[in-house]
Parts: sequence; structure tokens; C-alpha cells
Amino acid sequence: MTALILEFLDFRHVLFEVLVAITPLLLFFIFFQLAYLKLPRHYVINLVKGIVLAVVGLSLFLQGVKVGFLPVGSEMGEIMTGLGSLWILIPVGFALGLVATIAEPAVRILCYNVEKASAGSLRQMFMLVTLSLGVGIFVALGMGKIIFGFSIYYILIPGYLLALIMMRFCEQSFISIAFDAGGVATGPMTVTFVMAIALGLAEAMEGRSAVQDGFGLIALVALAPILSVMTVGVVLNIKRRR
Repeated sequence: MTALILEFLDFRHVLFEVLVAITPLLLFFIFFQLAYLKLPRHYVINLVKGIVLAVVGLSLFLQGVKVGFLPVGSEMGEIMTGLGSLWILIPVGFALGLVATIAEPAVRILCYNVEKASAGSLRQMFMLVTLSLGVGIFVALGMGKIIFGFSIYYILIPGYLLALIMMRFCEQSFISIAFDAGGVATGPMTVTFVMAIALGLAEAMEGRSAVQDGFGLIALVALAPILSVMTVGVVLNIKRRR
């Protein structure tokens, strides 16, 4: 236990990586602040506070992922292969995708902004449930892909063809929200936990390759919100016409 705590607290390498990543953005702001923006002093002070909090928070999060999420996810994937019936992994995948999306901070920010921009016509909770259910269904499909060993093409190609068809019957606003949601849903919570479990599952299953069968699940997660949001758009468009 003590060794685990010490390993978690020793995140100097992660902190250095975060500083390297955020420094160009900070220099970019300083240049525009001195040359063009000339924002008041209290704005700059608030920005500095936000940057410090972001660096500390992101460093702790990435260290937590490295020490906790990835090893636990891989271990869970290996343990799941020892279950009596592998088909049970499909509902487990649905539940995993559901809760991971609900816990995703970026998804909540998107849902909040959708409600705000739509003047409350699209509620935050409704959007959150829609995205979570979509991701849950596609994570379940991804688990089925690993279990039965069929190609990811059988999901991605029909999925994106369906998305292109639905664009014809969906309003522009829902199309924009849908494709933004596809990127937002593949955030740090979903990627780290879902990917770790998928890789651990594929690696532990006989006849499966971690590279060929374990990867690809995040592509399905990115597709899920696109279809779920545009489905809502198509349904609302049909009701409006009636």
C-alpha cells in the first residue's frame, strides 16, 4: 500500500509532460495579450489561477490513469474471460459504456452548452442520457466484436453510411451537435478505462490479438453519439412536420 502511494505521489515525469504541452498555449496568450488583447489585470490573474489549477489537476489525473485506471482495466479484462459464458460481456460492455460516458466531464460540458444554446429546448439531462445510451450500445457491439472475432468494418461502414443518410433528414443544428458529440465522447475517462478493458480482454482470450481485436473500440464510441443525436433530430423533424 505504501509503495502504491509513493508511486502515485512521484509524478514529476507527468508534471513535466503537462508543462511542455501547456507552455506553447501560454506563450501564445502572452503574445496576444501584450500585442493586441490588453485584457484587464483581473482577467489575467484569473487566467493564471486557472492555468495553475489545470496543470495540477491534469498531472494528478494522468498519474492516476497511469497508476490506477490502466492496470485495473487490464486486470478486469483478463478476469472477465474467466466468466462462465462470454456473452455476459455484452451487457457488461453496455453498462461500462453507459457509466463511463456519464462520468465524462467533456460530455457534461457539451450537454450544458447545448441546453444553453437551445434556450432550454434540449435539456442537459436528455442529451446526457441520449449520448450515454448510444455509447453503451456501441461498446456492447465492440465487446461482441472481440468475443466473436468479426471485423470492425461490419460496424463502422454501415454506421457511417447510416449517418450520411440521416443527414438528409436531420436539421443542420443536430448534425453539428452530433459530430461534436462524437469527438467529446472519446474523452479521458472513456478512452483510458474502456480501452484498457478491451485490450486486457483481447489479450487474455485465446485466438485473439490485442492489436487487431483490442483496438477499434474507441472508433465505435466516436460513432455512437453521432447516430444517437441524429436519431433524435430525425424523430423531432418528423414530429414537427406532422
